[in-house]
Amino acid sequence: MTTATQTIPKGYKQTEIGLIPEDWSIKPMHEVGKTYGGLSGKVKADFGSGNSRYIPFMNIMSNPIIDITYFDIVNIKTNEIQAKAQKNDLFFNGSSETPEEVGMCSVLLKEIPNLYLNSFCFGFRLNKDLKINGLWLSYFFRSGIGRELIYSLAQGATRYNLSKTNFLKLRILYPESEEQTAIATVLSDTDALIEKLEKLIAKKKAVKQGAMQQLLTGKKRLPGFSGEWEVKKLGEVAQIKTGSRNNQDKIEDGAYPLFVRSQTVERINSYSHDCEAILVPGEGNIGNIFHYIDGRFDVHQRVYAITKFEKDISGKFIFLYMLQYFGFHAMQNSVKATVDSLRLPTFQAFEMKLPPTKEEQTAIATNLSNMDAEIEGMEKSLKKYQQIKIGMMQQLLTGKIRL
Repeated sequence: MTTATQTIPKGYKQTEIGLIPEDWSIKPMHEVGKTYGGLSGKVKADFGSGNSRYIPFMNIMSNPIIDITYFDIVNIKTNEIQAKAQKNDLFFNGSSETPEEVGMCSVLLKEIPNLYLNSFCFGFRLNKDLKINGLWLSYFFRSGIGRELIYSLAQGATRYNLSKTNFLKLRILYPESEEQTAIATVLSDTDALIEKLEKLIAKKKAVKQGAMQQLLTGKKRLPGFSGEWEVKKLGEVAQIKTGSRNNQDKIEDGAYPLFVRSQTVERINSYSHDCEAILVPGEGNIGNIFHYIDGRFDVHQRVYAITKFEKDISGKFIFLYMLQYFGFHAMQNSVKATVDSLRLPTFQAFEMKLPPTKEEQTAIATNLSNMDAEIEGMEKSLKKYQQIKIGMMQQLLTGKIRL
């Protein structure tokens, strides 16, 4: 609340939900629109045939705009059905095992004939007199302020539920129609940029995967290299042994990496190695966790350190080869106990087909590492855009920043 010593910024007004722009309004959801239910369990329907469509649960969860590329085909067998979905309706997930998913929503921006909701969801039809932009409202309920409103209503212990009655009591703030449209356009353009980058990253990863399969097997040779590849065992080209540290030895902000039995690399103030190495946990999520380092580090007692490579062997090439092929070998040769584990002979016996020279191994590793660096840079950009979007939603959808 505003006190005597506080001033209201120009262009804003004090309301029961705090400071909002002067030209914004506050209304309960029962004035914004009305709810309708999805198909109840009593409705008999054949899936896979018929002339009606059915909105799957995940369609609502994924994006602020309903995904119209896929709907279940269904044949409704009764006339006593709930209202059909219409263009500009919003769909809310009314029940979920997690509070993060309950009340998540999407809007339908195209007219789809004979479209129905599933029983876990409910629809919301906008009051046309208020001129509420459905896409704007979808973004609102997916934003921080919208999620807080939903969280305040979600009920349940093992499963969270959002009742339509309580939902209609929610009070939301909203701008004039033109500003709603402008905000929705900015956010959807940002979503389009994020989606484009996600697709590009997926494409780059597929290209890299194909390159690994070609280059790591000799099916494709880099220019300037020839000669027959040789089959060698890991135990023939490197030293393999476990470390001596435990989890309790880790120190926050320690000077050196401590490789433990997880993807997370801890820190420690001691080091037992100063070299090129591959680190692979010997138990737990076996065959799926690999680390590469060239420098000082320490090792957990159940992590295998592969070091002291022969002079004609590139450790980085071996790392990439193991990343691609060791997992299957590990699962075929793991010791089955309470937790699957690997023994030293499993590592020593792992066979690899290697280029005849270290120069070709290094060239292949460099080529693939450059692809990794490009993908990593794109993923950092993606994370940055995603964070920017979250900030934009919080600012634009509350009127703190105006377009």
